Amino acid sequence: MRVSFEFETLDVHREGAVLFADITAPPMNLLGPELVRDLVSLIQRAEADATIQVLVFGSADPDYFISHVDVTRIREYRDQAAKLVGEASIGLMFRYLSMSRLVTIARIEGRARGAGNEFVLACDMRFAARESAIFCQPEQGLGAIPGAGGIQHLTRLLGRARALEVMLSADDYDAETAERYGWINRALPAVGLREFVRTLAHRIAGFPAAGRIVLKERVNAISLAPVDDFRRDSDLFLECARDPESQRRTRVAMTRGFETRDGEMTLPRLLGDLAGG
Repeated sequence: MRVSFEFETLDVHREGAVLFADITAPPMNLLGPELVRDLVSLIQRAEADATIQVLVFGSADPDYFISHVDVTRIREYRDQAAKLVGEASIGLMFRYLSMSRLVTIARIEGRARGAGNEFVLACDMRFAARESAIFCQPEQGLGAIPGAGGIQHLTRLLGRARALEVMLSADDYDAETAERYGWINRALPAVGLREFVRTLAHRIAGFPAAGRIVLKERVNAISLAPVDDFRRDSDLFLECARDPESQRRTRVAMTRGFETRDGEMTLPRLLGDLAGG
């Protein structure tokens, strides 16, 4: 049975065996409960349709892919994630996506920070616009750690030293640096990015599904961290977020433009100015 796809925060269209989902959660594509709810529903419905083979994620916002989690609604978005994985953790939700029979591709334009970066890391492949894509794990600036898979994926992809650089600096990295570090598959000119990803998605979808599923299972067996490691990072993120200094920094950041579209255009600068309160 084939089903239609209509969501509040996702613009979805289908081309044969490929499903394209662009994130549309203004003002800055925060990962809040509405977006998590729609992602859960999309994954469930796509997996239930055996004719869908590839899922491509993009953004309708040229400046933001997914900015990061909405820190004012942590419990709400975690509760939505539990509807997919049975536990209140977006890290486990993202890991579920990595384990899915679907092949997932992230087409990144704009900023993918925090859980936004962790989301694209959970996808099977990542292709980014050379001119506009920006990647960041900003949690250390607020006294926290990446809690949705960033530690696991970045360490495996980048190696120890570069993973520590990325996470400890809480800084922005452009697409060319991300490509050189092994963070993404390729940095491509924006003018050709969409067609490149579209062509690749249809090529993959045209091959036999059974072999593709076995291949993903074997690659995951080698490269995907155990579920308990994702669970531990998720728990530690919450512990760090409850620390008084982390809460102080978050309060100050909110007064200076954190979680606003304009304020986060230069998020690393904002984070670097929090020490003095």
